[in-house]
Amino acid sequence: MRPATKLQVFANFLIPKNITTLYHPPYSPDLSPPDYFLFPKLKMKLKGLHFVDVAEIQEAVTDELKEVQKEEFSAAFQKLYDCAKACMYADGAYFE
Repeated sequence: MRPATKLQVFANFLIPKNITTLYHPPYSPDLSPPDYFLFPKLKMKLKGLHFVDVAEIQEAVTDELKEVQKEEFSAAFQKLYDCAKACMYADGAYFE
């Protein structure tokens, strides 16, 4: 018999206390639209630039986001959907 994982021990602690828990899939950067699509695009465009204040950063980021075509957003969210579906089918197991 395998020893209980930390998650199992924690769940066994919460269940008798009637504490509601929510299932969250394992962390995966592939499931985050900004990490998956927007942040790399923004980093490439803004790399090496220096800004005076937060307002200037916000303006530069907003300008870059306005340049992103609707088709690019659509394709990114389709990839996100496909990755999320693969994660669900893997039942939380690691996959690439």
